[in-house]
Amino acid sequence: MSLQSTPNANRLHIGIFGKVNSGKSTLLNGLTKQAVSIVSNQEGTTTDPIYKPMELYGIGPVVFIDTAGYGDATQLGEKRLEKTKLAAAKSDIAIVVFADEDIEEGKKWYQYFKDLNIKIITIINETKDNSPEKIKEKLISFVHENLFVINARENNVEVIRKAILRLLPEDYGMESITKTLVREDDLVLLVMPQDIQAPKGRLILPQVQTIRDLLDKKSIVVSCTMDKMEEALQSLAKDPALIICDSQVFKKVYERKPKASKLTSFSILFAAYKGDINAFIEGAQAIDNLQETSKVLIAEACTHAPLSEDIGRVKIPKLLRNKVGDKLQIDVVSGNQFPIDLKAYDLIIHCGACMFNRKYVLSRLQQAKQNGVPITNYGVTIAYLNNILDKISI
Repeated sequence: MSLQSTPNANRLHIGIFGKVNSGKSTLLNGLTKQAVSIVSNQEGTTTDPIYKPMELYGIGPVVFIDTAGYGDATQLGEKRLEKTKLAAAKSDIAIVVFADEDIEEGKKWYQYFKDLNIKIITIINETKDNSPEKIKEKLISFVHENLFVINARENNVEVIRKAILRLLPEDYGMESITKTLVREDDLVLLVMPQDIQAPKGRLILPQVQTIRDLLDKKSIVVSCTMDKMEEALQSLAKDPALIICDSQVFKKVYERKPKASKLTSFSILFAAYKGDINAFIEGAQAIDNLQETSKVLIAEACTHAPLSEDIGRVKIPKLLRNKVGDKLQIDVVSGNQFPIDLKAYDLIIHCGACMFNRKYVLSRLQQAKQNGVPITNYGVTIAYLNNILDKISI
């Protein structure tokens, strides 16, 4: 798959963090061998995080994130700090850069990354104005591994690449969307409604990625729209081992599927691929506790313009209000918008998050847990409301 067609959500995210003017942008330019970030002695040069996709030899597609850093005393410092924390939530690996002996703030961030279960590479950026050995003496009190002294102006790709390789699990890149649901030669039927939300001339990302996953497993893939499901089944020589559908047609597909065929949805597959399916299933039980005075947050990863058949803004709210009552309050956020304080909500319903990397989805799950708010998923919600969740293959 080319760099142009590989979604950033499926890349290893590597954030570069540190004090302002510590050499973060210089390091990114050295890693990518491109002038990706503006380098200046002016504090606060980097504002919004810069995301740079590239191919790293032996690892594959990655995204480097250059952040504004901490210690920004400008008027925009607080907003830049919020963006830096958002980049941290998306980072699988954090490269923390130190360039002077004032390490107290950096020590707090180091612990912040540890608390988020982010793997850390610590860099001492050697310059003509500092003493790397004195900085190292202070760092070794809490940094016990993956500590390197480099010059950010030089090409440091090999040092960083080897450090990243050591931090990756042996099975990195081997994750499967369909996991153990199918085997080689299994027949899989995809029921994919093409409503007005579907992009013209294209399939949506979860459908494309699932098809690729099935082809990699050497399964036999047949596709149809909802209105042609019966014709598709009649044309097959045997019943499908698995049927994957859009969650919004769960009930219709369940009522029409062969008894022997397992059933799941793209949203549920991605709930497990990107997040924690067990947490989402547990969270769905909170639907039974909702009352008209309750408050629900619906979070969608993409920022498409909502239309009349929108699943998150129209269909799921309608299902919930049919069960609970018309006065149920429902808020919707999209993209990177996600309230820091979630305590006002009784339930969070998240989309499949095909546009997010797994690290960011798990960080949202952790945030919900810390706030004591149950969280579930679009597909899990629809199956639960249709009383078929226990019939769905996970």
